[in-house]
Amino acid sequence: MAHAVCKLIPPQCPFERDIIIFGRKIVHIPPMCKLNPLYEQFTGLRFRALCYLADECHEDISKYC
Repeated sequence: MAHAVCKLIPPQCPFERDIIIFGRKIVHIPPMCKLNPLYEQFTGLRFRALCYLADECHEDISKYC
């Protein structure tokens, strides 16, 4: 279950983007995750899953970072 949680929840907000045209940054779209009320709960769940895998299962979690 912890592996599935770590794979489904991304380590960074996936909505932050830079719009680049002809090599110049035109606009920066800020991450909208901070506005989402469930953002803190999802990142906390992912952190607990990573801690479980590292501490209890003694697995390498670098592939999830």
